[in-house]
Amino acid sequence: MKQYFLVPLAALLVFLVTGAWMNGMIPDLFPNLRLKMLGNGFKIRNLRHKPRSFKQVMMLAMNVGFISTTYATVIRADGRVEDLGMISRRVVTNVGANAVASAFNGAFTLSDFDFHGSGTGITAEAVGDTALVTEVATRATGTASNPTAPTYRSVGTVTYAASFAITEHGLFSASTSGTLFDRSVFAAINVANGDSIQFTYTLTVSSGG
Repeated sequence: MKQYFLVPLAALLVFLVTGAWMNGMIPDLFPNLRLKMLGNGFKIRNLRHKPRSFKQVMMLAMNVGFISTTYATVIRADGRVEDLGMISRRVVTNVGANAVASAFNGAFTLSDFDFHGSGTGITAEAVGDTALVTEVATRATGTASNPTAPTYRSVGTVTYAASFAITEHGLFSASTSGTLFDRSVFAAINVANGDSIQFTYTLTVSSGG
């Protein structure tokens, strides 16, 4: 007879759990679970952008060239933090590469590449890019560091005063205009008034090759 009680009991349990989730009880009790699910959801949506980074992955495996990586963490207005992990491995631009060459004769200062811009453009990144497609919000001044000998890192937090679906990031040499060193396109990160995105850009320069 016991097995006859299992089906309605299981149905009741599913009903209670579903209701609790829909009413925000479970996310409130287990915030880390909710944030992890949000982060994993973004990573799944962002998979379609990964094939464009194949060249970067091969360069990383061969340990040659410039390897760029962009990470993102969403900081909600209410204090919640959503770590989205790596969002892109693309792409150092022609004007960015030219700036590196110009720096050798003193015509450009590489440390200027410390300004983070973001936008809503969805056109795939390309080496010929010189700006974001649709830039929004004020650029963030990054905090630069060298976590390892051949690696440059810049961390900047962009704050939004309205709702946007952020789909692109750029590392620039100035707070307005300037040279675009790297542009990335990724799945939409939805933000609202008061939300911020902390972008971490890492460039690894490999010897040899």
